[in-house]
Amino acid sequence: MSQARHSGEHSSGSPRAVRDVVFVDGVRTPFGKAGEKGIYAGTRADDLMVKCIRELLRRNPALPPARIDEVAVAATTQTGDQGLTLGRTAALLAGLPRTVPGFAIDRMCAGAMTAVTTTASGIGFGAYDVVIAGGVEHMGNHPMGSGADPNPRFMSERLVDPAALNMGNTAENLHDRFPAITKERTDAYAVASQDKLAAAYARGQIQPDLVPVASLKQGQGWTLNSVDEPPRPGTTLEDLAALRTPFRAHGRVTAGNAAGLNDGATAAVLASSEAAAELGLPVKMRLVSYAYAGVEPEVMGIGPVPATEKALKNAGLSIEDIGLFEINEAFAVQVLSFLDHFGISDDDPRVNRYGGAIAVGHPLASSGVRLMNQLARQFGEDPSVRYGITTMCIGLGMGATVIWENPHHAHYSGAASSAAAAETAAAAPTEGAAA
Repeated sequence: MSQARHSGEHSSGSPRAVRDVVFVDGVRTPFGKAGEKGIYAGTRADDLMVKCIRELLRRNPALPPARIDEVAVAATTQTGDQGLTLGRTAALLAGLPRTVPGFAIDRMCAGAMTAVTTTASGIGFGAYDVVIAGGVEHMGNHPMGSGADPNPRFMSERLVDPAALNMGNTAENLHDRFPAITKERTDAYAVASQDKLAAAYARGQIQPDLVPVASLKQGQGWTLNSVDEPPRPGTTLEDLAALRTPFRAHGRVTAGNAAGLNDGATAAVLASSEAAAELGLPVKMRLVSYAYAGVEPEVMGIGPVPATEKALKNAGLSIEDIGLFEINEAFAVQVLSFLDHFGISDDDPRVNRYGGAIAVGHPLASSGVRLMNQLARQFGEDPSVRYGITTMCIGLGMGATVIWENPHHAHYSGAASSAAAAETAAAAPTEGAAA
């Protein structure tokens, strides 16, 4: 969290400084296609989450499981294998000590992002030192909106446009609002997303954060899934031009320029900078600021714009300070509306260097941590970049943005405090010496 924030006070009157929050590590399962033919058709959602938690512990042996103060897991449809207070059940299933609590959270597409910012706030406040936050969505087991019962007042009192309850319709509405965003532009953006993901795979930039998952499919036996299922490398403009527009006759939104229906899970370790130094944990990013904003539900894709403006204002930064953008590609039109607002070209090399959800998939509540994983890896590759953002639109008319700082940058502002924390930890007597 930004050190510029005002410090509060304990009830005793002693000052409380807001602590820096760092992103230690993040992983995800390969994303699958939802449905009976998808790789996770016979797999439980909570088991996907357990895979991620166990992999985080395996990759970070310096982290004692008992030091984890909270497990926050998001899911949009919190029933069946995505119900029963998922953070707590996943923690128990993953073998964490029973002393580790957990909870579930829902902000639709921004579920994992909200799990991160909520627990990060607890770290900044001093309630936690180390947390695990993430999300899972098995859209094969739980199609979007299944079991939901929207209040009839939404329609009878015209509180929202009927299109607000169908994400594809909201994307068509966004095309209406911004006629300069043509189908040709969105198709070209979608082709580029596929191409960039394929190039990132070829360079080995995606694989390091994937957790292999064994799945059992009827009649086929066990398969070890180690790559994403949704990508369609080699997609052309001609391929996309031939696709139908299911949300509107002669519309502009197709299955080719939108994210698909997917299954997958993500998880990350966050810590205070002091705890990371004490335990010898890596620091991949420092949290600078975050913001959420509401917009008209019928054009929910514009949500990242006000959320980013708010997050930049909170951080005392401008859009020119941002060197990398990880934008969730729910729909190409939604990404392009963001880029147009901030005067960024469609093919700006700062944007989604590894491709995005149009290619790799968007298992709703899990996607926020995927964005963070990719930004963290790009920070490590490019120390010239100081600040980056992860941002996404959210169903029912919201946006979310988190701004991060690169610890590899020459002017990293968390370096001094991290060094001081490490020095303090090194100078402190060990438990045995104190005895």
